[in-house]
Amino acid sequence: MLATLPLLRKTAFPALQRARIDTLQVNLGYRCNQTCLHCHVNAGPNRTEEMDSETVDLVIDFLAANPGIKTLDLTGGAPELNPHFRRLVSAANANEVRVIDRCNLTILSEPGQEDLATFLAEHKVDIVASLPCYLEDNVNAQRGKGVFDASIAGLKMLNALGYGRPDSGLVLNLVYNPQGPSLPPAQTELERAYKTHLGEQLGVVFNELFTLANMPIQRFGSTLLSHGRFNEYMRLLQSAHRDENLPGVMCRSQLSVDWRGHLFDCDFNQMLDLPVTARDGRPLHLSEISAAQLEGGDIVVAGHCYGCTAGQGSSCGGALG
Repeated sequence: MLATLPLLRKTAFPALQRARIDTLQVNLGYRCNQTCLHCHVNAGPNRTEEMDSETVDLVIDFLAANPGIKTLDLTGGAPELNPHFRRLVSAANANEVRVIDRCNLTILSEPGQEDLATFLAEHKVDIVASLPCYLEDNVNAQRGKGVFDASIAGLKMLNALGYGRPDSGLVLNLVYNPQGPSLPPAQTELERAYKTHLGEQLGVVFNELFTLANMPIQRFGSTLLSHGRFNEYMRLLQSAHRDENLPGVMCRSQLSVDWRGHLFDCDFNQMLDLPVTARDGRPLHLSEISAAQLEGGDIVVAGHCYGCTAGQGSSCGGALG
């Protein structure tokens, strides 16, 4: 699981400090209905880790006690598979917190999830949906046979509810990941290509495209190691580093919470077991600290962080510049 960590720790990265935290990203568990080659979580149908009811209550309490947090970003695995997903969304709505669901689209057609799209629309949840290419063969090669068709069906379902359409108030953004160890192309140009192809060929609309670099950790990192390309990819990321991307990296204003309630600077650090720690080195838990107490603290960095600062930059909200 942590095979890449010693290699990443040897690579220096500029020091970073937290600014004011306005986003809480919560990983509700690693169970997923897909097994994608680029997945930095190593998620899949056989994973059993998931956030329990008591920890979901802590998340709800944390949002209420920290009104400076304006966004709740839900991820997984497939976050919708957590049995407490809808309760958490409803509670965030009640606190007037914007909710983002990082949706793989195929979950919308899974048994038992037939009303999921309607639930998301009724609660005005922003959807960030994975679609690593607008071509069927490329998507199926990265995510599995039949995933493209199921993804398009999910997009059309969301479009029918108003998602991605002007003035609907229902936000639908897509996510692109490269097929292999390369940097994403220019986000603006690729978004234009996505909108042209999906609109003209399939009748699908969306708001924005986010381009994300693949992180050299978990499943993707292991694949690089097995093909002898890990060091090559790390050299690419490091050589493309731009200091001007540092102020905008997501870890400066976002706090990551794992399924047990432990705190991390980002979802990637979570997967590498690099927690936010107290002064005595003990991992911190959501139940014992406020967002304000974390402001100004040091962020845990390692070689994988170059994935966020290389080229145009990469974050949960797409390119940085």
